[in-house]
Amino acid sequence: MIEISNLTKRYGKKTAVDNISFNVQDGEVVGFLGPNGAGKSTTMSIITGYLSYTEGSVKVDGLEVIDDPLSVKKKIGYLPEQPPLYSDMTVYEYLDFVFELKKAEQNKTEHISEIISAVGIGDVRKRLIRNLSKGYKQRVGLAQALIGDPPILILDEPTVGLDPKQIIGIRNVIKELGKTKTVILSSHILSEVSAVCERVVIINKGHIIAEDTPDNLAKQGSNKQELTIRISGDKEKIISAFKSLDSIASFLELPQKEENAFDFLVTAIPGADIRKPLFNLFASRSLPILMLVTNTLSLEDVFIQLTKDNDKEAGLNSGKRTNSKTVVKQ
Repeated sequence: MIEISNLTKRYGKKTAVDNISFNVQDGEVVGFLGPNGAGKSTTMSIITGYLSYTEGSVKVDGLEVIDDPLSVKKKIGYLPEQPPLYSDMTVYEYLDFVFELKKAEQNKTEHISEIISAVGIGDVRKRLIRNLSKGYKQRVGLAQALIGDPPILILDEPTVGLDPKQIIGIRNVIKELGKTKTVILSSHILSEVSAVCERVVIINKGHIIAEDTPDNLAKQGSNKQELTIRISGDKEKIISAFKSLDSIASFLELPQKEENAFDFLVTAIPGADIRKPLFNLFASRSLPILMLVTNTLSLEDVFIQLTKDNDKEAGLNSGKRTNSKTVVKQ
């Protein structure tokens, strides 16, 4: 549906996007991530036909954007980070205006009513846009992107300014839209991207630095298995058992949360799976395991790791823990 090949965009001597390539398939929901200034908004503006490019090729549904921008725009619903709203119009008047501007072919009354219902703005449809909260303005911006029922949606920070309940609502709308539309979603709320997107493309300093599913990116981010484990019994016997298992690289005692039981953060040597060995070890020593949880990297962890600049102190498992001590096996 969207094919980007060797795309480059320069502003004078500054290169905003540097020879990037990636595709988005029909019906796919893709997260497009990167720090501020990475080239996200530039790339999305190029895809939508609002910005030209210096080199390369961008095709939308087989159409070269630079050759036929008007036809491309008809296929795309675009929500920029700052929605293009007219504050002196009511919500319905604005959507009616967008409908006429896009020359949409649906039944106007039914189409606008369906969109208003889908994004949850029925209770403010007669209110002036300038009197709406930021969250409702964002919803109106999403509504205008849906006018004309375009097969492709490009959403730049679609949930900015929304409260947690509204975020869940919009997230569900995007999931539903992803069943019938191609969606590119940019967001700084990485948990939102993990919940909605099937695949993630990460850009930094104008270059694509990662492209995969959120789960695969997390797996690739670390080759060490990390577990949180709660064990009932004598603490010294537990520590002795940890030290006897060669596949454990280190273990960290965590604050106690249950009487007569102790929590530990256990890290395996690279490539080792220590779940079964841990179970067999403590079962043989009559030390019951009450909890065993595999800790995986979040998309936020992966994002920080991939985009950090010369921060050698930053680690995959960074974070503050109090009242704890680490034992690294010698």
